[in-house]
Amino acid sequence: MTEPSTPAARLGLGLAAVARPAYITSGRAVDLGRDRGVVALRSHTWAVLDGAYSAGVRYLDVARSYGRAEEFLAGWLAAHPEVDDVEIGSKWGYRYVGGWRMDAEVHEVKDHSLAAYREQIAQTRALLGDRLGVYHVHSATLDSGALDNPELHRAMAGLRDSGVRVGISTSGPAQADAVRRALDISVDGAALFTSIQSTWNVLETSVAAALAEAEAAGARVIVKEAVANGRLTPGGQDGSPGAARAAQLAAGLGVPVDQLAIAAALAQPWVWRVLSGAVNPLQVASNTAAASVRLPEETLAELATLAEPAAEYWTARSSRAWR
Repeated sequence: MTEPSTPAARLGLGLAAVARPAYITSGRAVDLGRDRGVVALRSHTWAVLDGAYSAGVRYLDVARSYGRAEEFLAGWLAAHPEVDDVEIGSKWGYRYVGGWRMDAEVHEVKDHSLAAYREQIAQTRALLGDRLGVYHVHSATLDSGALDNPELHRAMAGLRDSGVRVGISTSGPAQADAVRRALDISVDGAALFTSIQSTWNVLETSVAAALAEAEAAGARVIVKEAVANGRLTPGGQDGSPGAARAAQLAAGLGVPVDQLAIAAALAQPWVWRVLSGAVNPLQVASNTAAASVRLPEETLAELATLAEPAAEYWTARSSRAWR
């Protein structure tokens, strides 16, 4: 695995929380303010992209369902023609249907059909063109259809053979099952899915063994939600024992809890990139500083005891309101 040129290059920037008006992360009223119009969120998005790039981040993560994330990123790239050294990953399989409303009853819908893939890859290409480097199936599960559809696999293999890395992202208590199933799929004698993006944080570690297997098989592993949708950020503790203890450990080391959480993810031997979900430059600065934090072995050992049962973690996550 090639070592990145700067510590912060081990991080990526995900635009899930900044390129649409509502999302499930904590603290959005403070972090983004009341104005969630298109112009305001484009400005926020460009600011975090500026900050992340200046800090050394070179992997950028978007998705068709992240509001206008692909559009905002495409605009930022057009405004910065000198930026020719970033890798861009996007995802298909969900549609954004929130109508840019905070109070929408439904914000996104899932569709892992071949027709949806064909529609969305065309939309992604129209915005990102040949800058697209990685294309993930968004939140693939064993029952979503994406992992047992040979026609879809053949279509995605065409994208793979054109030079775009193909992968899956995962969510839910059965992430490990989806990862292992994806690793078993090949087309024309070559692995189809060679990028795996999964939720891992000190409160949800159930996918770790499968991610180690993915890395050993030659796939790149990307960690998302390292700060547990705000539960592992300053002021974001929800009263759960694990989040509270993580905050205590961070305070004892003299670092913010988001840095502790991201440093713990970076310490996993199978990780390629850890995504920051920052929505303002101050959060970008704190998140990227985590790349220089080295946690003592005893801290890592205690953090390994904080994980919640996966079913409980995901039940709590699914109950979070879109803010």
